[in-house]
Amino acid sequence: MTQTAKPETCQVKTTCPYCGVGCGVNAIISNDQLIAVSGDKSHPANEGRLCVKGAALHETAGLEGRLLEPQINGETTSWDQAIEHIAQGFRQTIETHGPDSVALYLSGQILTEDYYVANKLMKGFIGSANVDTNSRLCMSSAVAAHKRAFGADLVPGCYEDLELADLLILVGSNTAWAHPVIYQRILAAKKKRPEMKVVVIDPRRTATCDMADLHLSLKPGSDGYLFTGLLSYLADHHTLDISYIAQHTEGFENALRAANSITGNLADTAKLCGLEEQDLHQLYDWFSRTDKVVTLFSQGINQSSSGVDKGNAIINCHLATGKIGKPGAAPFSITGQPNAMGGREVGGLANQLAAHMDFSTPANIELVESFWQAPHMARSEGLKAVDMFQAVSEGKIKAIWIIGTNPVVSMPDADFIRDALERCELVVVSDCMAKTDTTACANVLLPATGWAEKDGTVTNSERMISRQRSFLSAAGNSRHDWQIICAVAQAMGYKQGFSFKTPSEIFAEHAALSGYQNKGQRFFDISGLSELSPKEYNQLEPVRWPLTKGQQNGPLRLFTEGRFNTPSGRARMLPITPQAPLNQVSEEYPLVLNTGRIRDQWHTMTRTAKAARLLNHIDQPYVELSLQDAQHYGISEQDLVEVRSTQGRCLVKAKLSAGQPAGSLFMPIHWTAQFASEARVDSLFTAIKDPISGQPEAKHCPVIIQKVESRWQAILITHQEPKILPCEYWCKIPLAQGFRYELTGLYLPQDWQAWLQQLITLGDDRIELKASSTYRMVSFEQQQPESLFFASTDALANSSWLSKQFTQPIDSAAQRMSLLAGKPVDNNDDGGNIVCSCFEVGENTIRQAIKQGVNSTDKLATQLKCGSNCGSCLPEIRAMLK
Repeated sequence: MTQTAKPETCQVKTTCPYCGVGCGVNAIISNDQLIAVSGDKSHPANEGRLCVKGAALHETAGLEGRLLEPQINGETTSWDQAIEHIAQGFRQTIETHGPDSVALYLSGQILTEDYYVANKLMKGFIGSANVDTNSRLCMSSAVAAHKRAFGADLVPGCYEDLELADLLILVGSNTAWAHPVIYQRILAAKKKRPEMKVVVIDPRRTATCDMADLHLSLKPGSDGYLFTGLLSYLADHHTLDISYIAQHTEGFENALRAANSITGNLADTAKLCGLEEQDLHQLYDWFSRTDKVVTLFSQGINQSSSGVDKGNAIINCHLATGKIGKPGAAPFSITGQPNAMGGREVGGLANQLAAHMDFSTPANIELVESFWQAPHMARSEGLKAVDMFQAVSEGKIKAIWIIGTNPVVSMPDADFIRDALERCELVVVSDCMAKTDTTACANVLLPATGWAEKDGTVTNSERMISRQRSFLSAAGNSRHDWQIICAVAQAMGYKQGFSFKTPSEIFAEHAALSGYQNKGQRFFDISGLSELSPKEYNQLEPVRWPLTKGQQNGPLRLFTEGRFNTPSGRARMLPITPQAPLNQVSEEYPLVLNTGRIRDQWHTMTRTAKAARLLNHIDQPYVELSLQDAQHYGISEQDLVEVRSTQGRCLVKAKLSAGQPAGSLFMPIHWTAQFASEARVDSLFTAIKDPISGQPEAKHCPVIIQKVESRWQAILITHQEPKILPCEYWCKIPLAQGFRYELTGLYLPQDWQAWLQQLITLGDDRIELKASSTYRMVSFEQQQPESLFFASTDALANSSWLSKQFTQPIDSAAQRMSLLAGKPVDNNDDGGNIVCSCFEVGENTIRQAIKQGVNSTDKLATQLKCGSNCGSCLPEIRAMLK
């Protein structure tokens, strides 16, 4: 049979691997290389939009840093040996210590098919529910709130509701940076309907506040008080939907009584929240008088020691006013990761069973046991993430398999996690990248396929199942996660349940389980997709659940008829007694540390740091502090500072911000030991967690900040990767070619050249400048800069400009001296710090255009292109225009 040759250039529709928006992507492939991407205009999630991270996907698909072969104890091995080593290790551990002595830790970035077989192996065949996921760190409080209120993990609304709402409340979400495409949709809706009101509830004045009609800078951790106070206000002002409450809810009286017990008075509530009474009243008044209200909540709510209660406090207000199940009206939990919801659908959390069933009834367990023909069915919940790694530390879990995530960076008390893994008898890590903080702790490394090579499905925040299609050959000797899991399962002796040949077979089984003996009892039902042929699976268009047989697509919204997934069919309103964060500030640790994402990076940077332009906007770890706190602690912009808690410390640069409230700090979550000396922010956090969901607190950590009196700072730009960096602070910034290192030290070297020779090899063709406060060196190889080093006890040259020159041929003596001087000959080539990453437009360029009369974002977009693509830079550009 003749095989048809692939066209040299083709286009494949797939799904973005970053946040939970679930954007459709057109991937352009030429000769087995991803050469460009664009937004898929036919995909309902993004309608052609992409954020800067999505728009740079083709810049991250290379093989640099990839894990390409299996390894055991640092030595390359075959797949057969690696699979047998894992299977034998798990078998022997289970035989000696029981099934709860092993665990799997998964990721919201793997596909539903990967999740399904992992969950099936642990819960149905090994016989333990010790399978959890990093979604525990991001969505589990929202999941628990949904289950308590609706009877299952059900998100009522859709993205269209964000555009239809007359009042949109964004709480605990810097949408402009964390979910940029959603921000763009909201911005477009508000431009079309200026009367639409947007309220942002966040201690910080973030980029999202740029479109807000009202910003409530509440006291960190006080969200629960705000929403129980809202319920009391609605009752006092007779704006409840009494009919809806009577027909479709239960528990209202207890919920109102609990709300009134602490937040029955507006003035008291404002005080608890640290807000002006008139501002809080404005929000309450708008909510009470507006029919179409969406409350969009994210990690600022979830990542809390009382995150479940906060979620239910929000849902209570919507249920009490009937603002649910209608166009433009819903409590809406927006997902952090691309497949957090898909993982929840299959049971990827330790307290779930499968297909939205849990361990609460023997009937659920028997149903799944029967469907799987499971030989060793788990009968009770497993250990959630924090407890799982505690069990690893205590030696109760002796073998753990980590798939597609980096807990040594992302878990609270991160140093404890690292130490626990280093003591564990068997640590298996499946990853597409060779060097992460977690792979450094592994006994066995398994090369997994990356985004462009994986094939399966993901589910986004609005219950939309989309295909992630493979369009590149597997890198090196990597394999799909589902293939690896099935191979280990079969090697352990479980031949029958893991003989899948394609992801479509796994998806069909997953879909069939969702409908098995369902009879409408469980809202999650995608049995309508259980009989897809391989061709139909490959061609599957985005589709929402639930989707039973005979349906073409699932409903836009849930609960439109007021029926919920509870035994009574009514939604439950919960009595919420708000609580302050458990870990409070003290005399020794007087400041509150908050964490979150930045605009152009994703999680622990293993993918986004490969695209040089994604580091143009913010290239170093930092702590943001208020102008008042900066003055109090004697800290200036870009000073090296130590942030310390009871658990550890970080060394980062200071960033002063008028939008940061006094008494609070902010640090991004992204930097790891691969990219900075001491910037793993989760090493500062204690493992405090919500008692219901088990989700760790990641928004409230008592700390102290202190300026570090450094003696010098330096820039090193080189093709070489130094094995040692003998200074207190360093940050590694990948460039299109080579790396830039930002360095700061407390002790001044006696001989800079000797110091530098510890780091890199110096070529003979070089020029130097030595002075009392400065040392500069540029070396060349065939008229091309090979290494640049600038050290000073005072100010440094512009590192962005130097980085650009690193890739340019240097033909003349004047160019050489310009490079050594650290500035262009005519001083007109410095665009300044990058604001627009899409088109690499710098601050100086934008300010110059504004001075010349380009006085609107539209005009700037026309002249410079800045802000015309993903729009994430628009808040900063508007600030310059003001």
